[in-house]
Amino acid sequence: MMTSLSTPAANARVPAAATPTLAGGGGDGLRKAAEAFEAVILRQLMASMRQAKLGDDIFGSSATDNFREMADARTADSIASMRQFGIASMVEGQFRARVAASGGTGSGGGVQ
Repeated sequence: MMTSLSTPAANARVPAAATPTLAGGGGDGLRKAAEAFEAVILRQLMASMRQAKLGDDIFGSSATDNFREMADARTADSIASMRQFGIASMVEGQFRARVAASGGTGSGGGVQ
């Protein structure tokens, strides 16, 4: 039996958040995926800001660096969940428009 999801590209391992309509997540899955994307952007922004430090950290160590990375990741997730930057809203709006234009079934092979 051949379905529209039996193509080689559809059989590849893709996180459920990347294809929320295929994973049955619907609108809530799309919102979570958009927030996760915004969090990734914010983590990269914060990492770039950390690299641009002006002086040496006198208490610096690998443990401190690891803790800062974890704290930055948590901060980025929190900021993304507040949706203050607008990245998640724009991404969600664009994909909602694509889903609506394609009929909203979610069985057409996912997000391109």
